[in-house]
Amino acid sequence: MRLFRRILVGLLLLVVVALVAGYWYERPLLLTGTGYAAHNACAVEHVAGRDDPEDDLPPNPLVPYLRTKDVGDDGVQASILGVFAKQTAWYTPGFGCTLADERPDLGTPTEVDASANPFSGAPAPTPSPQVEAALARAFGDDLPADEREDLGTRAVVVVRDGELVAERYADGFDADTPQLGWSMTKSVTNLLLGRLVQLGQVAITDDHLRPEWTDSRADITVTELAQMTSGLKWDETYDLGTPITQMLYREQDMGSFVASQPAEHDPGTYQQYSSGSTTLLCAILTERTGVAADLPRRELFAPLGLSSAVLEPDASGTPVCSSYLWATPRDWAAVGQLALQDGEWNGERLLPREWMAGSTTAVDVETEDDGYAAGWWANARPDGTLVEPSLPADAYFAEGHDGQWIVVVPSADLVVVRLGFSPEVDDVGAVRLAADLLAAEG
Repeated sequence: MRLFRRILVGLLLLVVVALVAGYWYERPLLLTGTGYAAHNACAVEHVAGRDDPEDDLPPNPLVPYLRTKDVGDDGVQASILGVFAKQTAWYTPGFGCTLADERPDLGTPTEVDASANPFSGAPAPTPSPQVEAALARAFGDDLPADEREDLGTRAVVVVRDGELVAERYADGFDADTPQLGWSMTKSVTNLLLGRLVQLGQVAITDDHLRPEWTDSRADITVTELAQMTSGLKWDETYDLGTPITQMLYREQDMGSFVASQPAEHDPGTYQQYSSGSTTLLCAILTERTGVAADLPRRELFAPLGLSSAVLEPDASGTPVCSSYLWATPRDWAAVGQLALQDGEWNGERLLPREWMAGSTTAVDVETEDDGYAAGWWANARPDGTLVEPSLPADAYFAEGHDGQWIVVVPSADLVVVRLGFSPEVDDVGAVRLAADLLAAEG
């Protein structure tokens, strides 16, 4: 009997050791899930003003095991079964939600007056029947209910000749509901960079950007970070132990984490999509200006009148310029309109002349990313062929995870915003929508 008990205890210890070892092996992946859940629940509630954060969780085997609860003042904690891999996101008015061990001190946000944005208070437009039909197609009115739900369109806004000409919203959403742009934030970062160049606070040729870069990384320029040709080693795959999941869900200072990556290519010779590159760029901009979390509000959102815009920072105060901008659909449309107008807004030049021409010219180097320019995607490749043949050569795009799009067509004076939640749809129809609108508008 004693021998049996010893064997049983030994087996139980082995099981416990195996479970503990398995947990620590899987912990990075679990922290990705709980970090996503905590940030999502916090932002959906406090930034978007909704009470259904579970509707913004993508299909994932972890979802049934995720638990969230409110903690402290405007904090949300997520965990596995209420016990494992706990992560907390803290809400700060004006700055949104930040994953951090403790509530961060982000300072006082600049006040933003919506009156500078002509779309904010514009009356609801009455579209033509042709435009209405294009919007109906974008919302999947012609699809079976299950396919329409998968399509997940939540908002469409159309601006033509500088005027709001059409908009439509899904149930539970309206013109005042902020929505997350994901990687469309990179396009806004391009505008922020242009604003700082216009103000003389940074130059696109600046190098020696980090004091610890004493090797070939010292030659990396601001332009190369913006164009994702820095050569820093990166992996954008959302998986266990990759740099992107490490950055977003386990790092308190995301910019320093990205800066610690080794050089894999000579600067300016190879283009690789990297959310780290854009977030590092913002870390450098905040260091150069001496303004941290408030930088986007002070230098871009305020002059544009983007009163709903919230660009969430990391725990160090660096705006997560790759991913975390929330704004109403009309404010997203203003982003596209500023780009279309090459940085002129209410009679003031916010960006250098021809800034958008340079920012929307596809980089002519070896690339993994067809048509990428500098925060924007160009429709014309370096050889002149078109990425999207149904649209004019001068079209360009802001694109974000789960189906976020801004389509800008300068030759047609057209800006189209499509927002939604479409994790299971490869083509959300944003390009087709723009083509339909071009046909409808002549």
